[in-house]
Amino acid sequence: MATQAREPDPETAEKATRRSFTPAYKRKILAQTDHASDGQIGAILRKEGLYSSLLSTWRRQRDEGTLGALKPKKRGPKPKQDPEQKELERLRRRVAQLEHKLETAELIIDVQKKVSQLLGIPLATIDPSEKP
Repeated sequence: MATQAREPDPETAEKATRRSFTPAYKRKILAQTDHASDGQIGAILRKEGLYSSLLSTWRRQRDEGTLGALKPKKRGPKPKQDPEQKELERLRRRVAQLEHKLETAELIIDVQKKVSQLLGIPLATIDPSEKP
C-alpha cells in the first residue's frame, strides 16, 4: 500500500501568521464604519474578517491622536540604549534627587528661623568677611 501525499487544505494556511493592517486600510475601514448604520457595520466587519474589538481599538487610537497607533507596532526586544543616553538619564535623576533634598533643607531652615523668632532665641550671624 503506497502512502499518498496529502494536498494542503486551501482553506487554512500551513503556518499561522499575524495579520497586520496599514494605516491607510485602518482609516478606510474607520471611514466606512463611521458613515454606516449598526447593521451595516456588522456586514463590513464580516466582509473584511475583522472583530469589533479591533474597530474599537482603532477608534480609540484615532481619538487619542496617536499617529503611531495607526502603524503596526514593532515586535521583539527594544533596542539597546546608547551609553551616553543612559548616563544622561542617570544624571537627570540625580539632579532631581538633589533638588528635592535642597527644597527640604530650605524648608527646615525656614521652620528653624520661625521657631527661634517665636522663642526669642537670637540666631548667630555669620560675617562673610570672617574666615574660619
